[in-house]
Amino acid sequence: MAMAGLPLLQVVVVVAAAVVAVSSGATTAPAGCTAPADSGSTLRVLHAFGPCSPFHSSASWEDTVLDLLSRDDSRLLYLASLATARRSFVPIAPGRQLLQTPTYVVRARLGNPPQPLLLAVDTSSDVAWLPCSGCTGCPYSAAASPFDTSRSITYRPVPCGAPPCSQVPNPSCPAGSTACGFNITYGSSSLLASLAQDSLSLASDVVSGYNFGCLKKTTGPSVPPQGLLGLGRGPLSFLSQTRNIYASTFSYCLPSFKSLNFSGTLRLGPAGQPYRIKTTPLHSNPHRSSLYYVDMVGIRVGPKVVDIPPAALTFDAATGGGTIFDSGTMFTRLVAPAYVAVRDEFRRRVRGAGKVTSLGGFDTCYNGPFVAPGITFMFVGMNVTLPADNYLIHSTAGSITCLAMAAAPDNVNSVLNVIANMQQMNHRVLFDVPNGRLGVARERCTF
Repeated sequence: MAMAGLPLLQVVVVVAAAVVAVSSGATTAPAGCTAPADSGSTLRVLHAFGPCSPFHSSASWEDTVLDLLSRDDSRLLYLASLATARRSFVPIAPGRQLLQTPTYVVRARLGNPPQPLLLAVDTSSDVAWLPCSGCTGCPYSAAASPFDTSRSITYRPVPCGAPPCSQVPNPSCPAGSTACGFNITYGSSSLLASLAQDSLSLASDVVSGYNFGCLKKTTGPSVPPQGLLGLGRGPLSFLSQTRNIYASTFSYCLPSFKSLNFSGTLRLGPAGQPYRIKTTPLHSNPHRSSLYYVDMVGIRVGPKVVDIPPAALTFDAATGGGTIFDSGTMFTRLVAPAYVAVRDEFRRRVRGAGKVTSLGGFDTCYNGPFVAPGITFMFVGMNVTLPADNYLIHSTAGSITCLAMAAAPDNVNSVLNVIANMQQMNHRVLFDVPNGRLGVARERCTF
């Protein structure tokens, strides 16, 4: 039920969004792309790899998809490390993957006067950070300029000993400085940051004294040019820092990743959330409370509930096993016994297709048209039946179609099932933390 007096922030989401000239705050759109201005409580969100994104490359659609799949491998390493972490934030050690694949990015403003920035939206992250002026090794670009701390009259370093300093990974006080510092790893890169506070503006809403990591030095090739807005449940996440404003509640509808329109929405706060929506209980893993665990009890392919060992689906806080919803992974990954059962039944029921082929990490592909069986994810209290667009991916020419799911990579802790953003597209997904529930309802938000 909506709570009176709490604001609603509605964020319009696109997978292929307008090019944003962040350095000047101007917005321009190439042919075929739309770029309406932010207004009221509506904030546009960009897809980092879509054809209208400032991060878009000239690579073919197939190459882009395969690149995203390889990025998912690294993200699975990161999610696996979270699942077994013993602290309320990401423990940092040499070589640990901290790869937040920036599938959706939001346009925000930081400081006073406000400076426009792009921030990746991530439901499995607590770490909020962005490149700052003077950062050594940060990959600056016209599409993602650094935050100039000297231009903001409200910018404040967080001192050592302040409560937020104890909540960052690997806190430190550099010699000659009283400001709280910390370091993290990101893929094959290392990042050095200072903890700071400033005013964060999202459309017409302003969050004063927002804590974030201000990147000072990076080494390695993996650092993305934009920052990160974490929607996890940890102490320094956006959700936790705005608990008194948005009551730890949000939902989104993600449009197709080929959309050229600002058609999806992210809603922060209890107001305006759907009343009629099927839900399933949320689990909290005390070892990593930021992840949104749910109880998946089965998967149906066509009319058949496939035979999956219960241990492959059961939530287990000790091992990190179970199922999570994640906005930063592109394609759903299932532990091997679950994926093999789904894949084999899918292949058995496919009609009108020839020999099974593979494409990169997808091992169930067909040349030419075929009739695909339906797929339903079964959770305690709700079933989610996917439209074909949510589990079939087509080549640009349409000659090859693949089942857009895969098994967890062999080199990760293969106990975690990840319901990824492709399988969530064109659904309203509700994260209601105070009431301990996650809801899913069909909502067409691609036009």
